[in-house]
Amino acid sequence: MVRFVRVTKKFGNETALESVSFEVVEGELAFITGPSGAGKTSIIRLLLRELRPDKGKIFIQGKDIGVLRSGDIPYFRRKIGVVFQDFKLLSDLNVWENVALALQVSGENGDASLQVGEVLKRVGIANKARLFPRQLAGGELQRTVLARAKLILADEPTGNLDPATSRQIVELLDGATKDGTTVIMATHNAEIVNSLSRHVIRLVEGKVVADKPKGKYEEDKV
Repeated sequence: MVRFVRVTKKFGNETALESVSFEVVEGELAFITGPSGAGKTSIIRLLLRELRPDKGKIFIQGKDIGVLRSGDIPYFRRKIGVVFQDFKLLSDLNVWENVALALQVSGENGDASLQVGEVLKRVGIANKARLFPRQLAGGELQRTVLARAKLILADEPTGNLDPATSRQIVELLDGATKDGTTVIMATHNAEIVNSLSRHVIRLVEGKVVADKPKGKYEEDKV
């Protein structure tokens, strides 16, 4: 699903990532861990094509996203669910409309009402379908984002949430993989990483120092 091949990214004289290679397969939850400034957010931004690598290649579903034309980038991004601390939903659309739009632009066929209803039930907010983002609590906003994609990129998604809600959101992320959704989550939350024992990719100073299929946060410290 997602593959980095010797990716290097610099900002001026500062190297954010140096020859980074890893692979996340379809239907997998992968944590990207490491200290502040290690390059975690740079990986998320590269996957969104907000940035382009200075060296190396990035593949999503076998396609080199570095060769995307500028006009194709907005459509490409609509196929990806992105979970930030500030949610990134369309404020003028309600929950049902936000999810329906994502299904539409990703080329899903079939009964829209049925599909939207199913995904909202799956993430536990079917009763919030007609509410707008400003009317939702933080955990409900995150659930709406999670309902929208087959590839989810999460950059510290639990940073603004209480522990109980954080756990629920991560359980939803992990549960989404059972339906074939691929999840890449950048996080400092050692408790969550250790409790799940999933794929862990640890960065230090822009380099991959550990890549374990069933890793722990502490095990990757250097």
